[in-house]
Amino acid sequence: MAADAPVLVLISSDPRDSHRAFEAMRIGTGIVAGENEVVFVLEGPAVHLLDADTDELVDGDDIAKFRANLKALGVPFHVEAGRAPTDPDWNADGHPVVMLTRDAIVALASGARRALVF
Repeated sequence: MAADAPVLVLISSDPRDSHRAFEAMRIGTGIVAGENEVVFVLEGPAVHLLDADTDELVDGDDIAKFRANLKALGVPFHVEAGRAPTDPDWNADGHPVVMLTRDAIVALASGARRALVF
């Protein structure tokens, strides 16, 4: 694997029920701060990390802060096409989102230098 390949942070934990989704975001942000390329992929209920109403999320206030940090750094979230909620409050802050096919997510995982799965 190439040394410049990204680190993949794959989050599938539900931030409405578990602190694991935020912990994944926090750890991934720390890796970004170390000047590493990090690709965040939100699968299943993890897409709720981009919900506008963070009061319904475990660690909601922290999630909002870390989302803002990642947005300021220009780090997008990758989401499987067709899995994003249709609720207009989803991603109300306009965080960069890249829609990917399942095959593209698999390719990201197989090309990653390291993978963190939550």
